[in-house]
Amino acid sequence: MKKLLVANRGEIAVRVFRTAREMGIRTVAVYSEADAGSMHVHLADEAICIGESEPSRSYLLADRVLEAAKTTGADAIHPGYGFLSERADFADACAAAGITFIGPSAQSMRMLGDKISAKQVAVKQGVPITPGFFEAGSSDEDLLRAANDIGFPVMLKASAGGGGRGMRIVRSPEDFMSEIAMARDEALKGFGDDAMMVEKLIERPRHIEVQLMADQHGNVAALFERDCSIQRRHQKLIEEAPSPAMTDALWQRMREAACNLALGCGYTGAGTVEFMVDDASGEFYFLEVNARLQVEHPVTEQITGLDLVRLQIEVARGKNLSDLISPQLLKGDRACIQGHAIEIRIVAEDPQKDFMPSTGPIRGWAVPSGPGVRVDTGFGPGAEVTRFYDSLIAKLICTAPTRNAAIERTQRALEEFHILGVRTSIGYAHRLLETEDFIAGKFDTGFLGRNPELQEAKPLSEEHIALLGTLAANATGANLKSNTELTEIPSAWDIADTFRLGR
Repeated sequence: MKKLLVANRGEIAVRVFRTAREMGIRTVAVYSEADAGSMHVHLADEAICIGESEPSRSYLLADRVLEAAKTTGADAIHPGYGFLSERADFADACAAAGITFIGPSAQSMRMLGDKISAKQVAVKQGVPITPGFFEAGSSDEDLLRAANDIGFPVMLKASAGGGGRGMRIVRSPEDFMSEIAMARDEALKGFGDDAMMVEKLIERPRHIEVQLMADQHGNVAALFERDCSIQRRHQKLIEEAPSPAMTDALWQRMREAACNLALGCGYTGAGTVEFMVDDASGEFYFLEVNARLQVEHPVTEQITGLDLVRLQIEVARGKNLSDLISPQLLKGDRACIQGHAIEIRIVAEDPQKDFMPSTGPIRGWAVPSGPGVRVDTGFGPGAEVTRFYDSLIAKLICTAPTRNAAIERTQRALEEFHILGVRTSIGYAHRLLETEDFIAGKFDTGFLGRNPELQEAKPLSEEHIALLGTLAANATGANLKSNTELTEIPSAWDIADTFRLGR
């Protein structure tokens, strides 16, 4: 492997390029017209434009990506996450072109990347699943009959894709047809596939996932778990490792289930097995497999000391995991866990306006640093947040010896993280970390929905109001008389965004 093309953009492309450079592998970036000046383009050894700004006319065009690889002489492709990362036909096309695909085989991807077939594999391997109906080609009427048999409330899920799209909670038969119509529409637009399944809804579950790494020699390492329960509309906002709810007994059962699933389909490379955990009963249920690297992989890296991208590349080269990690890690020995890590997803959204996307140029940028603080990003001063892509701007990852210390470090880092020009979730995350329930580790996937007050920004101090009033008046000729008038002055928001609690 001499030259690696990353079929992605933003922070994940930057992340992969940095590891490749450490390994002496040359890199190729692909980019759309909107990303011509992006960080990942500048960091690569070579870059090639593959189309227009819309993903459907650039990053999702497999033939354009493959042509870029052939043109530049890249002998390997890393798909990152999203876009083509879980397209089995793309993995097949890479193999046919003699290009190494940094990921699982197309066969494994087909078995596990589709939620319906993944459930069938899970049943065969003895992995616990929630009661549900998982038949390909099911009509709306088939799914409604199944939902009545299972008993409401139920969860509708798109068979393809993830990220919360195509998911709907249905609490009564009367609402079923309208909800499934919306779910199918979301799935078709997001994944090009409107196949659906239905499951019994588990109220107030935790979302815990297991990071796997499997080689071509039959070894599967379960590199501990991540707790991803802090979600908004099924979109993860905060992830941490290890989970505050994990016990040794639960880990042994969950580890065995995850590894059996991978072994059952000959899986290789990085993958994540996601589970729903019922705190009341202590039982866990299989959700899905993400047959790729996850957005939240850095927290696993922080508590294991591993570079998961390096492991992906080494496994794709045919290396044996037993030569790459310790025997204790290979066995999932929890004594290997190094402290506690928390990841905050910094998104360009306005919490005070129900997380409406915020776009525009980044006019100022201040990133936190210090012991145990890591920032993964593809943005910086002068970059622009466009409407074409995901709202993720950066990931703040903080690590400390204990969970309480990690929370304190994350709070401090959030106070030092300033983005000028677009509204962000920084202040929202800071308020969330201050709640008693989060500090105590008492939360589930519905936590954010039950605490809408977190979306309200803290009032600015009189000192800040006076200062902002002066700055705003200089910028606009207006006079700021009260805190409530702050957002009415066009340029005042950008100025206010430099203050951590003015978000």
